[in-house]
This record gives sequence, structure tokens and C-alpha cells, in this order.
Amino acid sequence: MKKTPSYTVDEALAKMQAYCAYQDRCHLEVQQKLKQMRMIPQACDYIIGKLIDENFLNETRFAKSFARGKFRVKHWGRIRITNELKQRQISTYNIKEGLKEIKDTDYFNSFHNIAEKRLKQLEKENDLNAKKRKFISYLQYRGWESHLIFEKWNDYYNKK
Repeated sequence: MKKTPSYTVDEALAKMQAYCAYQDRCHLEVQQKLKQMRMIPQACDYIIGKLIDENFLNETRFAKSFARGKFRVKHWGRIRITNELKQRQISTYNIKEGLKEIKDTDYFNSFHNIAEKRLKQLEKENDLNAKKRKFISYLQYRGWESHLIFEKWNDYYNKK
């Protein structure tokens, strides 16, 4: 039988400081990690309080870096980013602050590039309804707004 290690509060705090220093984390991720380490609730509260005091844990900073990263790397739209942050129990204020990190011009340029790339991938699709469905579902899954998607589809369709 495998024995799980036990940690003192100081050891757990040091481990959590390293965990948060490596990458921005949200409160939920830290709580889950502490739960995996089998820390008691009082110790978890103390450690999280210390991490916030020492600026290892900052949800505004987390929301900003999360939004920037998911937009630039994974090309997610604002809807997907918002939903993912809500799942991590980030406040509405912090979500708005995070979304401010994405410039409108970059956002629309990225959407245009992704939509064009997807249309190019679907060129061989003969069934127009299937092509439209695949185009729309691809972009909606990635969190782009419906009005942008339909506008882009209509521009494409009217050029044909």
C-alpha cells in the first residue's frame, strides 16, 4: 500500500509558493492542490491567506494572463475565455479586467484569420449546409460571438 506523504504547514506553504511562482494560479487550483496534499481546512485557509499577502496568489493577475494566453496561443474568443474563467470561480470584475487585455483590433484580426483558415479547410465540402454547420460549430466551440460568425458566413456566401 502506497503511503501518501504528510506535510507540515510550512512545508505545504513552501510547496504552494513554488507552485504559484511557476505559473499564475487561481484560488480554486490552489485549494484543489492543498486538498490533494490532504491539508486540513484551517491550514488551507492559512496558506491561501499567506499566498495572497505575499502576492503569490492574485486573481486579477491570473485572469489577465489566462485571457492573454488563451487568446494568443489557442485563439479562443471572449465567450470561451469568460466561461473558462467562470468555471474557475473568478469574479465578474476580474473576468472583465482579464478581457481588457485583448485589444479589439487584435481580436477582429484573429477572428478573420481563423475564419478564413477554416473556410479554406472546408473548400472540398460539397454540401453547403454541412459546410455552414461545420464552420459555425468550429468557431462557436472556440468561443467566438455568433454575430461575427454569421456575418463572416454571409460575406463568404454572398461572394459565391
